[in-house]
Amino acid sequence: MRPLAERPEDVAPVFADRFNSGDPAAVAELYEEGAVFVPSPGTPLTGADAHAANARFMALGLPIKVAPRHVYTSGDLALLIVDWVIEGEAAEGPVRVEGTATDVARRGPDGRWRYVLDNPSGTAASGA
Repeated sequence: MRPLAERPEDVAPVFADRFNSGDPAAVAELYEEGAVFVPSPGTPLTGADAHAANARFMALGLPIKVAPRHVYTSGDLALLIVDWVIEGEAAEGPVRVEGTATDVARRGPDGRWRYVLDNPSGTAASGA
Protein backbone atom coordinates (compact mmCIF):
# COMPACT_ATOMS: atom_id res chain seq x y z
CA MET A 1 0.00 0.00 0.00
CA ARG A 2 1.27 3.45 -0.90
CA PRO A 3 2.41 5.79 1.88
CA LEU A 4 0.69 9.13 2.36
CA ALA A 5 1.37 11.63 -0.43
CA GLU A 6 4.50 13.76 -0.34
CA ARG A 7 3.19 15.89 -3.22
CA PRO A 8 -0.34 17.24 -3.68
CA GLU A 9 -0.65 15.65 -7.12
CA ASP A 10 -0.24 12.24 -5.47
CA VAL A 11 -3.17 12.59 -3.05
CA ALA A 12 -5.79 11.15 -5.44
CA PRO A 13 -3.66 8.19 -6.61
CA VAL A 14 -2.81 7.35 -2.99
CA PHE A 15 -6.53 7.54 -2.17
CA ALA A 16 -7.35 5.15 -5.03
CA ASP A 17 -4.66 2.70 -3.93
CA ARG A 18 -5.91 2.67 -0.35
CA PHE A 19 -9.59 2.58 -1.37
CA ASN A 20 -8.90 -0.38 -3.64
CA SER A 21 -7.09 -2.18 -0.79
CA GLY A 22 -10.48 -2.55 0.92
CA ASP A 23 -9.09 -1.24 4.23
CA PRO A 24 -11.26 1.62 5.60
CA ALA A 25 -8.63 2.44 8.26
CA ALA A 26 -6.03 2.98 5.52
CA VAL A 27 -8.40 5.42 3.79
CA ALA A 28 -9.16 7.22 7.07
CA GLU A 29 -5.43 8.02 7.44
CA LEU A 30 -5.74 10.25 4.35
CA TYR A 31 -7.91 12.75 6.25
CA GLU A 32 -6.88 15.42 8.73
CA GLU A 33 -8.60 15.38 12.08
CA GLY A 34 -11.81 17.38 11.59
CA ALA A 35 -11.76 16.95 7.79
CA VAL A 36 -15.08 17.16 5.96
CA PHE A 37 -16.29 14.41 3.59
CA VAL A 38 -19.38 15.12 1.47
CA PRO A 39 -20.72 11.72 0.32
CA SER A 40 -23.64 13.38 -1.47
CA PRO A 41 -24.32 17.04 -2.28
CA GLY A 42 -25.44 18.99 0.77
CA THR A 43 -24.36 16.29 3.26
CA PRO A 44 -21.06 17.30 4.91
CA LEU A 45 -19.78 14.76 7.45
CA THR A 46 -16.82 14.68 9.83
CA GLY A 47 -15.13 12.16 12.10
CA ALA A 48 -16.59 8.69 12.46
CA ASP A 49 -19.59 9.59 10.27
CA ALA A 50 -17.29 10.61 7.42
CA HIS A 51 -15.22 7.44 7.73
CA ALA A 52 -18.37 5.29 7.81
CA ALA A 53 -19.68 6.98 4.65
CA ASN A 54 -16.39 6.27 2.87
CA ALA A 55 -16.56 2.66 4.06
CA ARG A 56 -20.04 2.34 2.48
CA PHE A 57 -18.55 3.27 -0.91
CA MET A 58 -15.81 0.71 -0.32
CA ALA A 59 -18.40 -1.93 0.62
CA LEU A 60 -19.50 -2.03 -3.02
CA GLY A 61 -16.37 -4.14 -3.47
CA LEU A 62 -15.53 -2.36 -6.71
CA PRO A 63 -12.35 -0.46 -7.58
CA ILE A 64 -12.17 3.29 -7.96
CA LYS A 65 -10.29 4.85 -10.85
CA VAL A 66 -9.09 8.44 -10.52
CA ALA A 67 -7.87 10.92 -13.12
CA PRO A 68 -6.57 14.15 -11.58
CA ARG A 69 -7.54 17.03 -13.86
CA HIS A 70 -6.03 20.03 -12.03
CA VAL A 71 -3.89 20.54 -8.93
CA TYR A 72 -3.39 24.13 -7.74
CA THR A 73 -1.07 24.71 -4.80
CA SER A 74 -0.53 27.73 -2.58
CA GLY A 75 1.92 27.06 0.23
CA ASP A 76 0.59 24.18 2.31
CA LEU A 77 -2.87 24.12 0.65
CA ALA A 78 -3.89 22.48 -2.60
CA LEU A 79 -7.10 22.46 -4.62
CA LEU A 80 -7.61 19.12 -6.38
CA ILE A 81 -10.05 18.63 -9.26
CA VAL A 82 -10.30 14.89 -9.89
CA ASP A 83 -12.50 12.83 -12.22
CA TRP A 84 -13.35 9.44 -10.69
CA VAL A 85 -15.45 6.39 -11.37
CA ILE A 86 -16.46 3.28 -9.45
CA GLU A 87 -17.89 0.68 -11.78
CA GLY A 88 -18.32 -3.02 -12.15
CA GLU A 89 -20.61 -5.90 -11.34
CA ALA A 90 -21.85 -5.91 -7.73
CA ALA A 91 -24.12 -8.44 -6.01
CA GLU A 92 -27.15 -6.29 -6.94
CA GLY A 93 -26.09 -5.95 -10.58
CA PRO A 94 -24.08 -3.44 -12.59
CA VAL A 95 -22.87 -0.34 -10.73
CA ARG A 96 -21.49 2.90 -12.09
CA VAL A 97 -20.93 5.85 -9.76
CA GLU A 98 -18.86 8.75 -11.03
CA GLY A 99 -18.13 12.41 -10.52
CA THR A 100 -15.63 15.21 -10.57
CA ALA A 101 -14.34 15.89 -7.09
CA THR A 102 -13.46 19.31 -5.78
CA ASP A 103 -11.10 18.66 -2.88
CA VAL A 104 -8.74 20.59 -0.63
CA ALA A 105 -5.63 18.99 0.83
CA ARG A 106 -3.11 20.38 3.30
CA ARG A 107 0.52 19.51 3.96
CA GLY A 108 0.88 18.48 7.59
CA PRO A 109 3.83 19.01 9.92
CA ASP A 110 5.15 15.61 8.79
CA GLY A 111 5.30 16.83 5.17
CA ARG A 112 2.45 14.52 4.06
CA TRP A 113 -0.68 15.76 2.29
CA ARG A 114 -4.13 14.90 3.66
CA TYR A 115 -7.68 15.85 2.79
CA VAL A 116 -9.23 18.80 4.60
CA LEU A 117 -12.31 18.80 2.36
CA ASP A 118 -13.29 15.82 0.19
CA ASN A 119 -16.26 16.65 -2.02
CA PRO A 120 -16.58 13.81 -4.57
CA SER A 121 -19.61 15.37 -6.29
CA GLY A 122 -17.87 18.70 -6.89
CA THR A 123 -20.38 21.30 -8.03
CA ALA A 124 -23.37 18.93 -8.35
CA ALA A 125 -26.51 20.45 -6.88
CA SER A 126 -28.18 18.92 -3.82
CA GLY A 127 -30.58 16.20 -4.88
CA ALA A 128 -28.81 15.75 -8.22
